[in-house]
Amino acid sequence: MTAPINTAMVAANGLTFEVDQCGDGDKFALLLHGFPESKFSWRYQLPLLASLGYRAWAPNMRGYGKTTRPKGIAAYHIDNLVADAAALIDAAGAKETLLIAHDWGAIVAWQMAIRKTRPLSRLIIMNVPHPACMMRELRTWRQLRKSWYVFFFQLPWLPERVTTTKGAEAIHRAFYDMAIDKSRFPVAVTDEYRRTALEPGAMTAMINYYRAAMRAGEAAMNPQPGTVDTPTLMIWGEEDVALDKATTIGTDKYVKNLTMRYLPGVSHWVQQEAPEKVNAMIEAWLKDQAVPIEGEILR
Repeated sequence: MTAPINTAMVAANGLTFEVDQCGDGDKFALLLHGFPESKFSWRYQLPLLASLGYRAWAPNMRGYGKTTRPKGIAAYHIDNLVADAAALIDAAGAKETLLIAHDWGAIVAWQMAIRKTRPLSRLIIMNVPHPACMMRELRTWRQLRKSWYVFFFQLPWLPERVTTTKGAEAIHRAFYDMAIDKSRFPVAVTDEYRRTALEPGAMTAMINYYRAAMRAGEAAMNPQPGTVDTPTLMIWGEEDVALDKATTIGTDKYVKNLTMRYLPGVSHWVQQEAPEKVNAMIEAWLKDQAVPIEGEILR
């Protein structure tokens, strides 16, 4: 029987987080979503983790959904995002944590692991490179071209206008147009994200992640030396239009215990577009079994 997903409001770091919770095991897992997603993006992984003995939490990050939405760009500085994740771990009473993250959530997760903010048993990263690898590739025209939207988001008010017009049609298009298997993103699914984006002040908060990151600069976003001691599984959808596969090269320089897996024919939205394959990789890795190999491992 599949464990149910329940939603609770959790106080942490002076905010209130809307958290999907699943399972009641002794082990704790925290799942951090990306942009323009929400806790809903982990709907396939939460029951799996519950079946593996985890008590799994997937929060709406600050500014998303019914989670507290602080005003101002500075509220979304990476230090505050890391503090949120740490406070959620504390609120769960976890002694150590399996941290799973995608997109913006993965940016926070890398920082957690590098800074050793809280004890992590394992780390699973999806479609966001180690910050040092990202900074290296941002010096290439190939990745700069893919990252055009980051610079667009630095403008005042216009990005919000573009992304919310026509009932946040741009949010639907972000998922549907980027996806390879478009059957995974019917209107019923993308409407969940459109509703989140259309809540008062939400889109400004969501875009402020990018504004705050640009203002924070490389010293904050790419802490040195960048070493990750936590055993790490990295899963990468190869058809990512925003992040080049080359950003994954050299990850093993910073991550001492790395398992890298690629999924050909899968977009940036990897855990939603290929949940069966992603879940099989997660389960095998957590059980210390051979992790399925789909695509070529770059060196």
